[in-house]
Parts: sequence; structure tokens; C-alpha cells
Amino acid sequence: MKKYLLFSMIAVVGASCSEFLTLQPENQISENSFYKNINDFDAALSGTYAELQTLHDAAIVYVGDLTTDNAEIKWTVPAVAETEFDEMNPTPANSFLNTIWMSSYKVISRSNTILSLLDNSGLTGSQKDRLRGECLFLRGYSYFYLVRIFGAVPLVEVAFRSPNEIMNFDMSRKEPALVYGLIERDLTDAAALLTGVTGLAKSRASAGASETLLGKVYLTTKQFDKAAAILKRVIDSNTYALQPEYGTLFTNGNDNLKESVFEILYMSGNVGEGNSFSSIFTPARFDMAIFPGNMQGSGRIVPTPEIAAAYENGDKRRPVSVRDSIRTNTGKYEKDLFGLKFVDFTTGIVGDGGINFTSLRYADVLMMYGESLNELGQTGPAHEYLNAVRIRAGLPGVSGLSQSEFRLAMEMERRLEFFLEGHRWFDLVRTNRAETVLNDYFRSKGLSFTVAPHELIMPIPIREIDINPNLGQNQGY
Repeated sequence: MKKYLLFSMIAVVGASCSEFLTLQPENQISENSFYKNINDFDAALSGTYAELQTLHDAAIVYVGDLTTDNAEIKWTVPAVAETEFDEMNPTPANSFLNTIWMSSYKVISRSNTILSLLDNSGLTGSQKDRLRGECLFLRGYSYFYLVRIFGAVPLVEVAFRSPNEIMNFDMSRKEPALVYGLIERDLTDAAALLTGVTGLAKSRASAGASETLLGKVYLTTKQFDKAAAILKRVIDSNTYALQPEYGTLFTNGNDNLKESVFEILYMSGNVGEGNSFSSIFTPARFDMAIFPGNMQGSGRIVPTPEIAAAYENGDKRRPVSVRDSIRTNTGKYEKDLFGLKFVDFTTGIVGDGGINFTSLRYADVLMMYGESLNELGQTGPAHEYLNAVRIRAGLPGVSGLSQSEFRLAMEMERRLEFFLEGHRWFDLVRTNRAETVLNDYFRSKGLSFTVAPHELIMPIPIREIDINPNLGQNQGY
């Protein structure tokens, strides 16, 4: 009986045939004995979604916020990889970049495995369509992070069933245009296949999530007309709405909210199922008393004074996003900035946070649509979608902005709206503003750090190049 392993595609490239042959049965999945019914396929799919926990538990926020003017490290002994992001000096040895690469390709490999088995399964047509749609969404989702972070990457749409198949496959990196082409096809097909599918939690793919992510892809590739069209479809579906209270998005019980489009599921009390946000977003103090058992934070990603001062007076987002002082075990409060989003104040165990991470939400849909309209020369109508988010925050709407003024207003609004959600770096790179904004910020702080043009994409992890030297390295690293 042939055995098949759900594996990280890139890691397996370096595995020898003997390693394949000596794998223990408990680490293998038999196609003939396991994939019998819908429950088996859903179990495999759950394992695929679970890998997104690793991808988002700090790694994406390190890239999205710590590299920027949003966050900094306030810890005496940070890891080298953390310092590299804080100083915008990423190296091929960065462990978080390796985590992003590995986790993304695990999702892709597992999705490909499920896709390859659907046609010959005994599932119903609707079951196959739903599973196919979810896998295509997950594959597109993972490749979107890979291409934005690393640029050209290997493109794999097949499931491997032997070492020879892997070794004979073209593992060379493909240009971003080809990667984006696959992402667009995957998300377009996913949206069609998942249309009409109901009853799934927001931690599962949906037509709305596929269209929202596709809108972000089009915006990133500057296809503003396509972005506006698909995002308007999401708006007109009336499936989503802004939460009346902004803070409910980031506290316990934030599962399946009306504003949530796609979220990463975390659970407290289950080993390996929680997140680390409670630790990394709070100060590295032994004397703080904000968690059960006085668990200490690590100060790995805390707000900069600049982001704390960036909120307008009366902005309802600030008191639920940033706190200025910490309660100590003496009962007194001391000045110390820390982030509040996704911090689970009910847990006293590091890595046990049970608050879901909302990866895609409706506020992003509105703001991306407004940005698309502005880039299409429809600045007047675009104000409505920027103002919807401002009004929810308790702020007055803006009016009469020129196209260039609107761009800067949107940039600031996105910075505040999505603080500590891993958006800032990607937004600045997408709008060609990363070098200007971040280098000005570093100069204002008297720092010698800079963002060089080649650093707009990150280095390929050295571990992957050691496995497959043909990958090569991005220029400048």
C-alpha cells in the first residue's frame, strides 16, 4: 500500500529517498485508507487551516508592523531576527522569514494534496466544489504573502507522491507576474465555487473572503478598475457591516462578527492552539499585574510614541488600541506604552491567547474601495468610504480633498485603523511610500537605519537555499 505524507513541499526537497522510506506509519496518511468520506477530507482541511495559526502568530505582525513607524522593541535581550526587523536590516538567516516561507508552503502543499484527490473521490458535487474552493482560497492566500514578501518564488500546483517527482519538478523561482496570475485564478475560482455555500465559520474560506482578497490583489498590482469592481460586489452583497464598537473586534468573543471577513482561529486552554499576542504586545516587566498569575510580557512589538500621538482627539480607536500606563504589582500605575489588540487578559500562560486574529475585515473592503475610486479619478465619491471608517471612530468626515491629499489621508487612516494587524509595511510598499515614510521616520529619531530599494522585498531564507541552491538570492542580500 502506498503511503503519502502531508508535508512542507520545500522541506521535502532536501529529504533523501532513504528518509522517505523510513518514515513511521503514524506520521503518514494513506490515500486508500484515510480519504474515504467528507469527514476525512474536512479533517485534512482543518490541518491546512491550522497552519495559518503559525503564519500569523507574530510572524506576519513582525513584518507588517515592527519594520515600520508603528512599533518598536522595548526589551533588553531581543532575538537577532527581531532586531533585524526593528532596524529594517533583514538577513537570509531571519527565523521569522523562514517561518513565513515554511508555513506558507505547508498550506500550499496540503491544499494541493486535497485538490489532487477530489476528482476520484466518492464525494458529491457540492462537497467537491466546497472543498476545492476552500483549498484554492488557501493556496492563493499563501502565495499572496509569499510574493509580497519575497518576490519571485517557486510555483507549485501539483501534489507530490514520491521523492523523484519532487526532485524532477522545476523548483526555480517564478517572476511575480506569474505568481500573481495563479493567485488571481485561484481566488476567482474560489469565489465562484463558494458562492451559495453557507453555515461555515468566518475562520473558513467564503466567496466574500475570496473576493475581498482578490480586491487586495488587484489593488496591489494597480489594477484599480478590477479592484473597484470586485470590492463593490462585496459591499453590495450586504453580507458584512462595520461593528458599532471598534474594540469588540480585538477582545474575547470576537468570533464570527459581522465585520469579520476571514479570521484565524485561536483557542485558549488547548496546547498549541493559542496565540502569543498577549506577551509580545505588552511590556517586558516583571512587576506588571495585568494577567492572571502576573504573567509578564516580552516587549517585542510595542507602540512607538509616534503612533500613540498620531490619533486625533476623540478617536475611539485609541483607548482600545494603545495604553499609556501599566498597573504594577504594587497597585500603582507607571507610564509604559503597550498595545491592546488581541491581548487576552484572561490567560496567564504565554502562547495561550484565545482571541481570533482577523485577517480580512469589512473596514478594509471599504477603504480599499475608496482607494481604488481615488486612483480611478473618482475622488469625490471615494470620500464616503473613508468617512465611514472615520465616523465609526467618532471622528468627523473629511471633504474636498484632492487626489494626492486623499492618498495621504487614506494612508494615515489605514495606519490607525489597522495598527498591530500587520498591514502597515504592505500598505507603504504597495503605494510606493515605504522608503520616503520610513527613512524620514528613522531620521527624525536620529537613527542611522534606512530602507534601501532592494529591501522592499525580503531575502530568501538561507535554509531554503541550502536545500535548493538553484533558488538563488534576491538582489542586495
